[in-house]
Order: sequence, then C-alpha cells, then structure tokens
Amino acid sequence: MDDETDEVLTGVGARLRALRQQRNGTLTQLSETTGISVSTLSRLESGQRKPTLELLLPLSRAYRVPLDELVGAPEVGDPRVHGTPVKRNGTTFVPLSRQPGGLQAFKMLIPDSKRPQRSAMGVHEGYEWVYVLSGRLRLLLGEHDLVLESGEVAEFDTRTPHSIGSAGGPVEVLALFGPQGERMHVRAAPRRAAAG
Repeated sequence: MDDETDEVLTGVGARLRALRQQRNGTLTQLSETTGISVSTLSRLESGQRKPTLELLLPLSRAYRVPLDELVGAPEVGDPRVHGTPVKRNGTTFVPLSRQPGGLQAFKMLIPDSKRPQRSAMGVHEGYEWVYVLSGRLRLLLGEHDLVLESGEVAEFDTRTPHSIGSAGGPVEVLALFGPQGERMHVRAAPRRAAAG
C-alpha cells in the first residue's frame, strides 16, 4: 500500500466518528441501520480496524454521503480540456485532447465559404476519422467526391490525397487524427435481428 492510500485510510475513523456525532447518532443505532456490529464500528472509528469496501458501502448509504467523501479521497484534477481555438485557412480548430502526439481530437468549424478543391488536395502521414455534427461536409479523397450529411462518418489514410470543406452552409465536424497505422476502433453492439 502506498503512503497516500495509507494516509487516506488512517483518516477514515475520525471522519466516521464526526459524521455520527454530527447526526447525534449512537453506535447501536448505526449498527441496526448498517448490520455492522457495534464492536466493529467502534474499532473503525478508533482506527484499530482498517476500513474495507464491504464496511464502507453500508456506512456511505447510511450517512447518505458519496464514498469518496466518506474516505476523504484526494480530489481529482480538473478533467476539462482548455484548448485554444486556432484558425487556419478559414477553418476553426478547437482542440479536444491535451497531449501532443498520438491520437488527437478536434472540433472543426468550417464556414460556408470554404469549398474543397482538387488543386488544394494534400497528403501527410496519419489516419483520420471525421464525424459530421451538423451541416454537409464535402470530402475529396483520391478520385472520390463525397458529401457527408449530419451523423455520417468517414475514415481514411491521410497519405491519400484529400481535401475537406463545406458542401453548402457552415459545417461542424468532430475529427480524430492519429499517427500512421493508428486506426480508430469503433465498437458497437451488433444489431439484433428483427422479431418475425
């Protein structure tokens, strides 16, 4: 067990006692509510017994407090991604992932005026997955000229010449980009056969 875990577990007893006393409860009342013996509750509060999940879950329910609050778990860092939007060739890219390199996620806002052109098709190492959130996306990919509607997805190797833009009106796209060979893996439950 690491020092941080040991420190968290050591403070549980005092928190349990404080919660019970704040609610003017007795060990006997708590025992009746949780099914945990009075002696076990007393040893938990005094720190003579290490708390276990099977003891903490009924106590969490009895006190109506989340388990992490009951044990005083350290706070998790802010999970939000605060990326700075970047505008390039008229398209706004909003980063949705934190780490550089590896798989990258972006929301792209493509204006109506940004039309893909064969003369502007580019290639680079990597693999891309695009999901149209709203609007109509035009994707030029090799010899293909595709229009994707809201809710449609395309996945392609970026070594194939490509260009994306609007197919009429502004477009919002969720894009995932990974290094070469790092394909996206989309898993979904198989469709159930229609009852007949």
